[in-house]
Amino acid sequence: MTQQQPVGFQQLYDENAPDLAAMIGGARSAITEDGVLPARIKTLMMMICDALLNHEQGVTNLANRARALGASEEEVAEALGVAYLMGGLPAAVAGANAYRNVQR
Repeated sequence: MTQQQPVGFQQLYDENAPDLAAMIGGARSAITEDGVLPARIKTLMMMICDALLNHEQGVTNLANRARALGASEEEVAEALGVAYLMGGLPAAVAGANAYRNVQR
């Protein structure tokens, strides 16, 4: 299942550096599709990374993308626990954004 990418960095590359945009977009598509790990698990992994990097909007977007791919609320919460374990309170604060603008 392909999720629509929010307008952002990819669009800026599309408009200004189309060769780089194609490379980034192709890699993202190849990496995030179902493989040995399902896309929903990979998306939860990306959500953990965004929590660790304090990318609050990314946590929100990726949590909703994971939900759209079938992730349960329990899976989202457990993934946020991993972010907290590895990144402490800053990751927990950023991770709370998984519950902003919830789309089910």
